[in-house]
Amino acid sequence: MSTTTRAAHADITTPEDLAALLDQRDYLADDGVATACFLALRMGRPLFLEGDAGVGKTELAKALAGALGGPFIRLQCYEGIDAAQALYDWDYPRQLLHLRAAQVAGAADTAQLESGLYDRRFLLARPLLRALEAGDGARGVLLIDEIDRADDEFEAFLLEFLSDFTISIPELGTVRATTPPVVVLTSNRTREVHDALKRRCLYHWMAHPEFDREAAIIRRRLPEATSRLVEEVTAAVQQLRDPVDPGADLLKPPGIAESIDWTAALMALGARELSPENAARTLGALVKHREDHESVSRRLSALLNGHEATR
Repeated sequence: MSTTTRAAHADITTPEDLAALLDQRDYLADDGVATACFLALRMGRPLFLEGDAGVGKTELAKALAGALGGPFIRLQCYEGIDAAQALYDWDYPRQLLHLRAAQVAGAADTAQLESGLYDRRFLLARPLLRALEAGDGARGVLLIDEIDRADDEFEAFLLEFLSDFTISIPELGTVRATTPPVVVLTSNRTREVHDALKRRCLYHWMAHPEFDREAAIIRRRLPEATSRLVEEVTAAVQQLRDPVDPGADLLKPPGIAESIDWTAALMALGARELSPENAARTLGALVKHREDHESVSRRLSALLNGHEATR
């Protein structure tokens, strides 16, 4: 482990220490997020983050890796993913070239040729194997992203992997992590993840940020934006997410990622404040479903026209 990484670990004695390190990575963590991450580090438990898309789950894992000074390794889950795609594979084209080169060179020992095919240099390490081999004792972060998109069999495999952080490669032996990675699992809740996997983890629900924190995040990411634009964008997005609003029937309420994108799009048009006209022109940065487009356009028009009438 490098001196920098050791120092980073030594400095993390409270959730507030971790929040400060995340802040240096431009991630503004609230007390709940900082405490959940701190406990995951202290207890050596995977952290299961659940919440709507766009609330900052993936960005948190990236910032945590930066704060710890270790590598960031991401396993993107999808329907049909299996253990081989997450662990390792053999580089068959290179093995074939090796075999042909050996034959041209006159190698005749079949057993030696076959054993040479399964050398470590021909192994393609996938995310889980790379996480075990992070090296130098550096505590990397393994992000298992959108686990809710994988199937039951892959969940069961992950449960076994997380219990001992070992991988058995028949041709080479067992690979065991000398320093287990910090594991962050995320779910957008498109389906329920099994309780067995959740029990292995510490759980944290990531909600959309409150007004002040969302505005601060936008300012941090887009410091050139005017205060008025940031506040008006934040207010509009917060109202669109409001479940009390009888019109809040969006298929995908905008997350903080969309708030940042929308502000950036408005700035690209030279906007210094939010108006019905520039809101309509940049709506594609905020909503990504046709069904939501008309509803959001109508509600923003009423909201912004009402604001203009009171100015």
